[in-house]
Amino acid sequence: MKSPVNASSSDRYRPMIQVMGLASAAAIGLGISRFAYALILPAMQADLGWSFSTAGWLNTTNALGYLAGALLAGRANRSFGPFDAMRIGVWACIASLGLCILLRDPLLLNLARILAGIGAGLAFVAGGVLAARIAARDEANAILLGLFYAGPGFGIAVSGLTVPMALAAGGNDAWPIAWGVLALAAILLAFTLRLGRPDEDEQGSAVPRPRPRLGVMATMLFAYALYGAGYIGYMTFVIAWVREGGAGIALQSATWVLIGIGAMTSPWIWGRAMQKTRNGTAFSMATLVLAFASSLVALSQTSIVLLVSAALFGATFLAVVTSTTAFVRRNLPIEHWTAGIGAMTVAFGIGQILGPVGVGVLTDLTGGVSAGQWSSTLLLCLASLIGFMQRDFARQG
Repeated sequence: MKSPVNASSSDRYRPMIQVMGLASAAAIGLGISRFAYALILPAMQADLGWSFSTAGWLNTTNALGYLAGALLAGRANRSFGPFDAMRIGVWACIASLGLCILLRDPLLLNLARILAGIGAGLAFVAGGVLAARIAARDEANAILLGLFYAGPGFGIAVSGLTVPMALAAGGNDAWPIAWGVLALAAILLAFTLRLGRPDEDEQGSAVPRPRPRLGVMATMLFAYALYGAGYIGYMTFVIAWVREGGAGIALQSATWVLIGIGAMTSPWIWGRAMQKTRNGTAFSMATLVLAFASSLVALSQTSIVLLVSAALFGATFLAVVTSTTAFVRRNLPIEHWTAGIGAMTVAFGIGQILGPVGVGVLTDLTGGVSAGQWSSTLLLCLASLIGFMQRDFARQG
């Protein structure tokens, strides 16, 4: 039998363990099945003869799927419960990774990427709602919510350590092996989801709730869409930009791993700001840091500048996502969190749809990468400015 001291210690760490289990869904849905495409993109371009705009479409269709998943998340949460909806999303992502091993036709690959997006949208919204409910029990723990949003950073770091080695060993035509490595990593990580199984009161009721009036946060939704377009341009093409600048496998891997490690440190760097600031201030601050990090790649291709850019970007881009969830928690009652987080995810998804193909087309039209790089920076600056205008509002009943 556990002693009272041990039982108390177990209870104290249970919320953190739960959130870390939920973070596995974010790691698979975003860090592995979404963001890691940037590592494989240059090899697929070279092997399949794709332009930047064709390559960008695979992330645009993934974002379309993500938008669909976000729109379906509320119904899935009510039908299955958030935890099971999250698991369904995770296994949809894993199925997509398996399909990418086998397919070469761009149309079929785009369909597989849509499936990954739907899964990621379901997993991220459902997991985010559960993480927000757990964090609400312990408001003094500033990093608890951020731990969930650090999950993609772990997936990014894992892919950065494995995919470049697979491509270095097999060359450009080894990109199906790289997808296989990602699928295996996702399957192994999926077994940790059970740690995030919530208590009954955190699962929430399956009874439909009336939707809140979300127009009062229209400014933040617009800013978040701009952020989605700006950040995804960087995340889709940064490795291609680095590679075009003559960087070898080691620098490509280091750049991606630094983004992942930075993302994992984000809760500790930004946790207090998320807790203490009000209105759209935290969102605006974090997005401005991202704009600076993005501009560094456009200004210089030296190794040290690339690594500084990656570290800054990694440590900040998921803090923006955390800030929007913190905004929803601060301004809406708990029964409306799914609708609020879902609306944010939809705005984010719309931006992600437009970002990759837009940046890709600019890169193709100008014959160089600088136009695409600067467009990401400009979008992030606009997002920061508009997000600063958002004010908190009275909780709605």
